[in-house]
Amino acid sequence: MKTRVFVAVFAGMVWAFLLSACAQQKRPAITGIAFARFYASDPAASQHFYGDTVGLKKMSEGARSVYPVNASQWVEWVPLTDPSLHSRMAAIGFTTRDAKALQRYLTEHHVAIAEPLKDGMFAVHDPDGYLVYFVQTGSNRAVAKAAPSANATSSRIIHVGHVVRDKAAEDAFYRELLGFKPYWHGGRTDGRDDWVSSQVPDGTDWIEYMLHIPAEASLKSVGVQDHFSLGTENMDTVVAKLKANGCTDAVCSKTQIGLDGKMQLNLYDPDLSRLEYMEFSPRRKPCCSDFTGPQPTAIENK
Repeated sequence: MKTRVFVAVFAGMVWAFLLSACAQQKRPAITGIAFARFYASDPAASQHFYGDTVGLKKMSEGARSVYPVNASQWVEWVPLTDPSLHSRMAAIGFTTRDAKALQRYLTEHHVAIAEPLKDGMFAVHDPDGYLVYFVQTGSNRAVAKAAPSANATSSRIIHVGHVVRDKAAEDAFYRELLGFKPYWHGGRTDGRDDWVSSQVPDGTDWIEYMLHIPAEASLKSVGVQDHFSLGTENMDTVVAKLKANGCTDAVCSKTQIGLDGKMQLNLYDPDLSRLEYMEFSPRRKPCCSDFTGPQPTAIENK
């Protein structure tokens, strides 16, 4: 009798393990940042910033202006149709190795599909209302085939950040449902996190929560928070490229080490959205918490 009970309990444990493993395998790989999309109120000024200063080569796709960063990542802007929009970040995209299965996975978990799968990508809204796309690896063939820009100041997007009002809800979406992993957290004062970073489950790119931002914050203040980051091995390379591209203002060489220990340089597009250049690895020990994931590199398998 005891043997039967033991066998039954053991079998139950095996089934529980297998079901858990199957559940984990059900979510396809999410490998990194695909793109960041912003609104532009002045197309000519945005072209000057992203094309001339940042050094990316423009590709137009209908109403969108697309700037490849590498074969699987890009930055884009769309015309601003509503000047009252408080945030000029229009969308974030992540790469996945199976967009169809990921759309099914999210549907089964009761996440509404904002834009059904088409041309290798689909979109949902995260709990804070941001439009989030998932892009099948290699599906943007125009970006994949684009020749690298000789004037590019960087060839790698490493993270995006945006204002977060409800951290618990965002964690339920990104960490619990999608499998994002803790990476780093810190704040301006002891005992409070103002920034919380989570890496994609199958890569080193990350999303950064920008916390404690007042609801009445100005467009400029929100633009500081809603940002994307271009990575580099060494910031001196970026400064030299910016200078060669005609960016001679003081901000184009104003580097600083952030509280995460990484060298950075900040620029702002014409609509006050921030571009944060950041070195891949820290130069000194970060404040607040240690890094709990690997650092990004110049080339990664998306």
